[in-house]
Amino acid sequence: MSDLHAADILIDDRIRGFPPGHTALPLEAIGRQGWKPFDGTMALPLISLDQSAFAGNIAAMMAYVKSHGVEIAPHAKTPMSTALSATLLAAGAWGTTVADMRQAAVLLKAGQRRLILANEIGGPAAARRLAGLLAHYPDAELHIFVDSAPLAVALRDAWQSRNDLPPLSLMIELGAGRAGARSIEAATEILDVILAAESAAFRLSGVAAYEGAAATADAEETLARIDGLMELTAKFLPQVRARVGKDRPLLLTAGGSIFFDRVVAGLSAAVAADPDCRLVLRSGAIFFHDHGIYERGLAGLDARDGFRVGADVRTAAQDFKPALRGWAEVLSLPEPGLAICGMGLRDVAIDQGLPRPLALYRNGAPLAGFTEAVVLRLNDQHAFVTLPAGADVAIGDVVEFGISHPCTCLDRHAILYGLSPDHTVTTAYLTSFG
Repeated sequence: MSDLHAADILIDDRIRGFPPGHTALPLEAIGRQGWKPFDGTMALPLISLDQSAFAGNIAAMMAYVKSHGVEIAPHAKTPMSTALSATLLAAGAWGTTVADMRQAAVLLKAGQRRLILANEIGGPAAARRLAGLLAHYPDAELHIFVDSAPLAVALRDAWQSRNDLPPLSLMIELGAGRAGARSIEAATEILDVILAAESAAFRLSGVAAYEGAAATADAEETLARIDGLMELTAKFLPQVRARVGKDRPLLLTAGGSIFFDRVVAGLSAAVAADPDCRLVLRSGAIFFHDHGIYERGLAGLDARDGFRVGADVRTAAQDFKPALRGWAEVLSLPEPGLAICGMGLRDVAIDQGLPRPLALYRNGAPLAGFTEAVVLRLNDQHAFVTLPAGADVAIGDVVEFGISHPCTCLDRHAILYGLSPDHTVTTAYLTSFG
């Protein structure tokens, strides 16, 4: 379901955040109600987007890519919101990245046509399903990752069996730690299959990689593995160019939200040597940032002076602001030093760290001095929050939480509430996680 027609989509109290018993409202009307997550009107828990922080993060990342002469196709799997993807496209994104066919279908249905499907999809049955999807979008420009000859053959057969499909663009993926060919020799075998089957509707469009899967617990080893993958990718590009000729536009794509500086450092020379190739990053979560994994990741980026805009080494930890918040009420104070809040595993991510208490509100107003509270653990519907001695916390207070890992937090929510600087809801974004 797309939120491009927000006046036609009715939201009611089956959705987190929507006031219980309130008359159903069109999605586009939610931002005109003057609601705040902490004033007692909205149902809790809910998740919100600081729109000022989001806009600042967009400006910071777009300044970075422009200064390095590269493009970006933000990964839509983070918010799965067609409206937010459209905002990034309007800000200058080259296209949008998706992780699977269902995500591609969501964005295609919303009118977004230039997509990178940054994943392998399976075998012959998956290739036929992809053909069935794209038959409805003759103007689609889809670039899909391929890391094996069998997938290339499956896609070839699906495209050769029909004459109602848009052109399909294949990108040979090199990899470390996840999918992707592990050597030039393996990548060349895939290249041979694709080039032997090329037609007007089935063509090689470039080379791809994903560096984030190469990360380990050791920072030096991580950078060595990432740099090695970039070296392999840069080495393969001229071999592809030699096979396809000098006039074909090619893409080279890599770059998540933590190590994109190593991508630019490792691939820029190869792209500069090939005038008909463009480098496309795929960072997505960085536009939302967080109080956990990406906070740590940007600290590492700054430690290696990686956030360079023009001639300046900037501080990513200052330029990017966490934009997402979880909101929950204090339900119980069963013993000294412990608060039970109404937010649990079904509401917030825990795969990359627990949520972080940030602020406390009572009767619609912030309380000073709410520091040093820590989330100890979560179960299905509850957060166990340890409190410092003497903390002034009461039943019904509202706690504002920072989150870690936007990708696995947003997917629990059908609505993301956009907040103004005073935390008033001014818009609502529909998500499409399926």
